[in-house]
Amino acid sequence: MTDGDAPAADDHALAAELAAAAGRVLLGVRDEVGFADARALKDTGDLRAHEHLMAALRERCPGDAVLSEEGRSSVAGKRARGDDQAPTRNTATAERLTAERVWIIDPLDGTREFSEEGRRDWAVHVALWERGSGGAGRLAAGAVALPAQGLTLRTAAAGGALLVRDEPVGPDPATGRAGGRDQPREVPLHAPAPDAGKLRIAVSRTRPPEFVERLAAKIDLDVELVPIGSAGAKISAVLLGEVDAYVHAGGQYEWDSAAPAAVALAAGAHASRVDGSPLAYNREDPRLPDILVCHPVSASTLLTGIRDG
Repeated sequence: MTDGDAPAADDHALAAELAAAAGRVLLGVRDEVGFADARALKDTGDLRAHEHLMAALRERCPGDAVLSEEGRSSVAGKRARGDDQAPTRNTATAERLTAERVWIIDPLDGTREFSEEGRRDWAVHVALWERGSGGAGRLAAGAVALPAQGLTLRTAAAGGALLVRDEPVGPDPATGRAGGRDQPREVPLHAPAPDAGKLRIAVSRTRPPEFVERLAAKIDLDVELVPIGSAGAKISAVLLGEVDAYVHAGGQYEWDSAAPAAVALAAGAHASRVDGSPLAYNREDPRLPDILVCHPVSASTLLTGIRDG
C-alpha cells in the first residue's frame, strides 16, 4: 500500500462506501433507462456501476489490483447506453496473482432482478483480498449493498459485522423542509440461529433446485425452499434472518461470493465449499462453483446431508 492509499483500518468503511455509491448509480440507471428494454437496462447498469467502482478504486487505492465481473475480456463488446467505449479491463492475471491486495467486485449481482420493476433482491459486492505476512491470502474486508432495500451489510475494522440502514432525514426544524438525504444508521450484525426443527434454504429463482431438493429430502427437518435473486441477496437473507441457509452447487465465480462471504464470516456465520473446505480467492481461475452459508449450528447437518446425497 502506498502513502496515498486508504489506511488498512479504513478498508472496511471504504468497501461499504463504494458499494453503497455504486448502488446509488444503479438506482439512477433504473430511473433513467426504465424497464421497457431489459437488455439495455442490464448492460447500462452493469457497466456504469463497473466504471464507477473502477474509477473510485483507481483514485483511492491506485496500487491495488482489481478483479471485476465486468472487467473480463469476454465482456469487452458490452456497451452501456450512450457509451461506445469498452469496459475498463481487470488487472492482468499475472500481476493480480502476485499482488498484495486485490479488490474483488461484482458491480451488479442479480442483473435479472435489477431489470424487473419492483424487485429488490439484487446487490453490489465489494471485497478486499490480502496476501498476509505468511503468504496465505484471506478476505480482509467486504460489503454487500442492497440498494433497493436501503441496506448495506459490511465488515468492521474492530471485528464483527455491521448492518447499515439508510433512513430518510426528518424535516429541518427551522424551515420545515425535508433534509433531502439519507442518514445511515449502523447496528451490529450477527447470524441468527434457526428455529428448532425447521430450516429455510434460499434457492435460485431461475435455476432448477434439484441439488437442494435432494439435500432437503436427506435432512430430518421441516425444510422450506425460498426463491431469492442474487447470491448477495441470498447470503444477506441468511444474515438478516429471512432464511437459515444458502446452498449452491450450480457454478459461480469469485465475485459472486467474495464480499458476501467476508461479511458472513465476520457476522459469525459458517461459510465454506459444499464439501466443507475453505473458500479460496484470488486464484488464476476465478471459478468457485459451490458454497454453503448458514449458522454454525446447522453446518454439520447440511454438510452431512450434502455428503450423503
